[in-house]
Amino acid sequence: MPLVAHIPLPTFDDLNQRGENVLALGDALSQDIRELHIGFLNMMPDAALEVTERQFLRLVGSSNQIAQFFVYPFTIQGLPRSAETQAYIDQYYVSFEQLKRDGLDALIITGANVANPTLDQEPFCEPLREIINWASEHVTSVLCSCLATHAIVQALHGIERQRLPKKRWGVYSHRITQADHPLLRDINTRFDVPHSRYNDVSRAQLEAAGCTILAEGNESGVHMAVSPDQFRIVYLQGHPEYDRNSLLKEYKREVVRFVDRERSDYPPHLENYFPTEAAAIVDEYEHIVRYCMRQGTSIPPFPERQIEPYLDSTWLDTGKSIVNNWLGIVYRLTNIDRSICFTEGVDPNDPLGLRK
Repeated sequence: MPLVAHIPLPTFDDLNQRGENVLALGDALSQDIRELHIGFLNMMPDAALEVTERQFLRLVGSSNQIAQFFVYPFTIQGLPRSAETQAYIDQYYVSFEQLKRDGLDALIITGANVANPTLDQEPFCEPLREIINWASEHVTSVLCSCLATHAIVQALHGIERQRLPKKRWGVYSHRITQADHPLLRDINTRFDVPHSRYNDVSRAQLEAAGCTILAEGNESGVHMAVSPDQFRIVYLQGHPEYDRNSLLKEYKREVVRFVDRERSDYPPHLENYFPTEAAAIVDEYEHIVRYCMRQGTSIPPFPERQIEPYLDSTWLDTGKSIVNNWLGIVYRLTNIDRSICFTEGVDPNDPLGLRK
């Protein structure tokens, strides 16, 4: 079912041009189809702000639920922004105050860049805590991505994320661990997910807080978990929203940082991402970069276009299925009359019947 272009957000036009199902507001209002209203808290830095919009809205728009999806992007004040990005936010984003007034059915929270030793020193910490406290009482379910997961498990469960020996960076295989959970209905028992992080929250930490692990990998650790009530908060440490070339762009950025002497080591290959042909181009470019830096000559552009055709996406279908299941449960629960739950023997605080 379609996303509804209810605000003039450029991402809607971009998705429509890419063949996604986006419905004009006038057409949406003429149809007698139920609506779901989804907040999208975007804390990503300027360079990734609009790309992240498109990636998550694509996942929402690919859902097959019989509903129209109204998505409301908003952000947190105090994050460093360029004048251009702030103007974009002022023009297209809504305020948290408006969302509190109008209400939401579901909420998606992205990751963010960090610049301080601990999360509680970040400018988004207190505003995010306010948002998650409100959402816990007023929103059916919250889907958290990567850094948002780390910040929220710390705020709600007192879990301190742990620094990894090296960056977990690449594409990793995962297996589902709770096949009967409705979030995992009809998905592959084994699937890939990109990860890009320096820190980790472990299975032991999450289980000690009463959370349930839904998917994990031998190399990557926990990818997906849910809060003790089984659905109110969905925690992701990976990035199922990533495009096929998202990790490549991250790699390019790190190569540029090496050239600019902002990092001392040349970035290593991403794990399980570059096939043989791509790896050969990547290695050849490294030799060229090192030679040019020694000789003091100009460095040719990063060969992004030569590499891209060899890259694969092995995660988007599963990511779409999980988001589809998530929205399907939100759709069901927001349609439940709580006064009827008791007469039908349904616990209104556990309508999925998953508590043991």
